[in-house]
Amino acid sequence: MLVAAGLAADAIVHWRFAPDMAPGGGAAPGTIAGDDLFRAQAVVAAAAGLLVLCWARRWTYAVAFLVAASAVGALLLYYFVDPGQIGPIPKMHDPAWYGEKTISLVGEGIAALAALVGFFTVRRAPERHSAQPPAASPV
Repeated sequence: MLVAAGLAADAIVHWRFAPDMAPGGGAAPGTIAGDDLFRAQAVVAAAAGLLVLCWARRWTYAVAFLVAASAVGALLLYYFVDPGQIGPIPKMHDPAWYGEKTISLVGEGIAALAALVGFFTVRRAPERHSAQPPAASPV
């Protein structure tokens, strides 16, 4: 539940802020629009949260961890550093801190930690046995 809740917070904040990230007239050619990146993050976070809710498996926890941890990394990178444009990713440095950014960071952080715990503690599904009865042992 913590993974899904954290990713839901991440998805909601990114979806709400997507229109604010629309590129202006001076956007560099060949870059992905910031609003598209934010919407994509929202959709991926929501999908990862649903995967964990529907199928609590190691691979779904791994996906959720990658989504949440990469979001934490991006948020902190763009807060503390101005790396400029990175390939097709536009310049997104934002040194301001506000409530929604805190909600996103806390949600992503909780989701990442809970997904990591889930990855190492979820039990594997029992192996399915074939429909054939076991071979008779010699008496």
